[in-house]
Amino acid sequence: MTKNYTISRMTLQELDFAIDLAAIEGWNPGLYDAECFHAADPNGFLVGLLDGKPIASLSAVKYKGNFGFLGLYIVKPEFRGQGYGKQLWNAAIDYLQGCTIGLDGVVEQQPNYKKSGFTLAYRNIRYQGVGGGEVIENPQIKKLSGLPFEEVKRYDRLFFPAERDAFLSRWISQPQSTALGIMKGERLCGYGVIRTCRNGYKIGPLCADQPLFAEALFNALCASVPKESAVFLDIPEANPAALDLVARYNMQKVFETARMYAGAAPELPVQNIFGITTFELG
Repeated sequence: MTKNYTISRMTLQELDFAIDLAAIEGWNPGLYDAECFHAADPNGFLVGLLDGKPIASLSAVKYKGNFGFLGLYIVKPEFRGQGYGKQLWNAAIDYLQGCTIGLDGVVEQQPNYKKSGFTLAYRNIRYQGVGGGEVIENPQIKKLSGLPFEEVKRYDRLFFPAERDAFLSRWISQPQSTALGIMKGERLCGYGVIRTCRNGYKIGPLCADQPLFAEALFNALCASVPKESAVFLDIPEANPAALDLVARYNMQKVFETARMYAGAAPELPVQNIFGITTFELG
């Protein structure tokens, strides 16, 4: 019997397949990632079907302003090395034609990404710590839900190379999450989100005008989850202040990725990024 391999776009319901694959790989996705991810680009999630059954996934999210991001690139182990992933990759690259493309790839795949025209920018490293802690009253820290969304959008745009309103509005309001900002007058000068994952909680994004603001948000976010629960933070290694933060709280390195770009790398204030949003969407 000849095997029939096809590639199609995933619906929101089908995206659960890719999220489950990510969980099996140990990437620890959030419980409500699917809806937020899909909102970023409903056409940007591809599935490889072998005789009608899903065996591979890849996200190719196209943002406004000619920026795209690849993620969730997974082929079921028993189907690897047979060209199915490569066909999916080619379809994703075609979809993002004309875009600067970013990705967070596992380090061992870095040589393959280089062959496809990607250049290393820096490493992103996942650290694990513990939640809980004393809630310290800080009148500057506010829930993002109580702030004008226009102000949240303005601040987010400082740290991401494209507008992502549909994603952002869902990300900061997803169930079982806490989204906080630190204010200076009427303007945000730091923000962060912590969300429930398959294992523990992840903080991301975490961005701030200065390290003291990032640490205040980090403590407030950790205090919002149960004591001793696992908390993860994905930091850009290129930010020394972020490395200092995880060291001060005895967080342990558990995983790393290679942040790479095809095309001109966006000019972002990495020194103010203390936690990226996700490895999957940038």
